[in-house]
Amino acid sequence: MDSSRLFRSYGTLAATAALLITTAVPGTAQADGLPARPLRVAEAGAPELAPLPTGVPRALRPYYRQRLSWHACPGKRSGFECATLRAPLDYASPGAGDVRLAVSRKKAAGDAKRLGSLMLNPGGPGGSAIDFLQAYAAAAYPAPVRARYDLVAMDPRGVAGSQPVTCLSDPEMDDFAQVDATPDDEGEVRELVAAYKKFSKACAAHSGKLLRHVSTVEAARDMDVFRAALGDDKLHYVGASYGTFLGATYAGLFPSRVGRLVLDGALDPSLSARQVNRDQTAGFQTALSSFAEDCARHDDCPLDSGRADVASARLRGFFKHLDQHPLATGRSRPLTESLATTGVISAMYDEASWPLLRRALNDAESGDGALLLRLSDAYYERNEQGHYTNLMPANAAVNCLDLPSAFSGPADVRRALPAFEKASPVLGESFAWSALSCAYWPVRPTGGPHRIPARGAAPILVVGTTRDPATPYPWARSLARQLSSGRLLTYEGDGHTAYTRGSSCVDGAINDYLLGTTPPPASRRCS
Repeated sequence: MDSSRLFRSYGTLAATAALLITTAVPGTAQADGLPARPLRVAEAGAPELAPLPTGVPRALRPYYRQRLSWHACPGKRSGFECATLRAPLDYASPGAGDVRLAVSRKKAAGDAKRLGSLMLNPGGPGGSAIDFLQAYAAAAYPAPVRARYDLVAMDPRGVAGSQPVTCLSDPEMDDFAQVDATPDDEGEVRELVAAYKKFSKACAAHSGKLLRHVSTVEAARDMDVFRAALGDDKLHYVGASYGTFLGATYAGLFPSRVGRLVLDGALDPSLSARQVNRDQTAGFQTALSSFAEDCARHDDCPLDSGRADVASARLRGFFKHLDQHPLATGRSRPLTESLATTGVISAMYDEASWPLLRRALNDAESGDGALLLRLSDAYYERNEQGHYTNLMPANAAVNCLDLPSAFSGPADVRRALPAFEKASPVLGESFAWSALSCAYWPVRPTGGPHRIPARGAAPILVVGTTRDPATPYPWARSLARQLSSGRLLTYEGDGHTAYTRGSSCVDGAINDYLLGTTPPPASRRCS
């Protein structure tokens, strides 16, 4: 069963990175004499995220003045340093306790003049930025960038090494992942709702007051504390997927501290949760159509043709068959309809996974669901020993705090089903019911849809991929328009995000910006 509003970043199978979602911003005044964070009404009717005062409030100065105690990171990854950063659990009441955040860095590799720190976030919410740095970026990022920047990462609050949100046990997560997300009757609807309630209750029991303080706004404020602790006057940043929302939020709160910001696979923060889910449903249908067209060029294509409607009908029939007849996998867990759906979704993030998906679907046709189950496990970050990372709990915690639930209850979902099924005949039903999950969250949301102008910020580079399934291309266009200094770079292609994924045009434009400050011309396109 897919959680609501999940987004992937760098190579789902290569590194199993992260997810993503849009967010919201609380508009209430802060306590203890700290400055308010008001939302202003924009011309389009959506509230605007207003910047914080440029001065650091007295109560926050100890956090901004802290010195990091760097040491060699544990494990076998040499060349990386780790430390712990302190931030207030509640920025409105800094004296009420701290949250401890895991941070890491890889120092600049070259002798050329150092440009500062380049903070990275791979997406989510729930993706580990430290894992992304150590397992991927430190080797995959272009050599000129690695030569002139210290690559740095911070696991956002509630994620991985930073006091992670925890919910269900591993066996309970196995049960949760295979609950039927396309209920056929009232009994199955009750089972789905019960699963959402059990998940939420477990999060409340195991994560307590942390659940109230994992919003994107708070994570962006943590980024500014980290910037200060690194000794940088400006924040240089590359964010992918949900990381674009985190970076845009930082720019909105601290526009005068924006250095070079790359937002790759962008979100549109002005959308409601229902709009986000519906747009993403259409995005994955677009990706399925591209997969079908590509599949028809190969002898091992398991689909009847490259036509989108024919391929959709075949996949829809395959999922419906699994609803009643799960496939053996050679393990204790059979391949259910929900797990198979997640496996197919997993492969849509990167077209390099399409050959593996062809093989998985052929295996399934022969009665073997093992490979589709592996694809599903990769999406959920479940390892061979059956252990899950906290990707899914953190994703739910941030999503449900950042935006009000897409739906209030099952009746609300049923009314929206036609629109979702129009967006995707294959995935619409599953996506609609999955979007119900936040309705039962134990903590009230603190934000809502808003716009981010970030007036006064240095040029910000927004990157959009035309057939991106998880962050549809119109979102990038919208964010670039919202940002007063936004520049849009378009990649005409498939897959989720564009940087370091094989386009020399995209990589060259971003590298030139990171190394020379000048963004590409407005509306530049790469293919």
